[in-house]
Amino acid sequence: MYAWIWRKLPFGLPGKLAGSVLLTTAAVALLWYVIFPWAEPLLPFDDVQVGQETGDPGDPSAPGYPPPGDGPAPTEDGHDLPYDTDENNPPPSPEE
Repeated sequence: MYAWIWRKLPFGLPGKLAGSVLLTTAAVALLWYVIFPWAEPLLPFDDVQVGQETGDPGDPSAPGYPPPGDGPAPTEDGHDLPYDTDENNPPPSPEE
C-alpha cells in the first residue's frame, strides 16, 4: 500500500517527500481532531471507582479503619502513613 502511494505521488523526489509529509499530517490531524474525540467517551479511562464499602473515606468509625494508636507514628508534618517507611527503603549500598 505504501509503495503504491509513493508511486502515485507526483513531481519527483521533492514532490513525493512533500506529499508524504502532507498525507501524514492529514492522517494525524484526522485522528487527533475527529476519531479520538469521537472514541473517547467509549473508552474506560475515566471510569475510576476508588472508595470504601461504607462511610466516608478516612472515617474513623468506618469498618477496617485502623483505630488511633495502632498505626505507625505520625511523620514530621503530622500525617499518619499507612505503611512502614523503613521496610520500603532499600538497604544502603556497601561503601567501597
